[in-house]
Amino acid sequence: MLKPSKPSANFQDRKMTEEIQVREGTLEDFKECCRLAIEAVKENALVKPDMNKLLEHIYSSLTHNHGIMGVIGPVGGSLEGGVMLRMGSLWYSSELVLEEKVLFVSEEFRSAKGGRARKLIEWSKGVSDRLGIPLEIGILSNERTHGKMKLYERAFGQPSGIYFLHNGQTGMVKNV
Repeated sequence: MLKPSKPSANFQDRKMTEEIQVREGTLEDFKECCRLAIEAVKENALVKPDMNKLLEHIYSSLTHNHGIMGVIGPVGGSLEGGVMLRMGSLWYSSELVLEEKVLFVSEEFRSAKGGRARKLIEWSKGVSDRLGIPLEIGILSNERTHGKMKLYERAFGQPSGIYFLHNGQTGMVKNV
């Protein structure tokens, strides 16, 4: 008789039938949010990160100081992915918009069932709806860009613009 294999510790013993949930991040998630942010920077940064600024944005978002974070994983435990949303304004207006600063799923969970990136996108849209302000969200990446574009098009419809880079490429900063 076959014995069931032990679930990966990274899945926090989650049952395969359990729905992936995005929840609001708390200060108990600070360390794990920092780990995810460093993973994201190593994979996708355009320029060298300022660690103090990175930590400030995470802390401010987790304490609702002009921001909020959505995360996947148990409070105070290992996180599988997250999204940082900050409130700001466009250069021509004082009206607030919700700016996505980073939406990231750890590499080991990208091909796992559950659609983590899609769930983070939907959670972000829900925050925008609750606040009644526009959500500005996009992709700035030289890796797997086509697949990401298809995911975002399914979630939002046709894009409202496009980014171009001159004298730079994402993913070139590895020493963080």
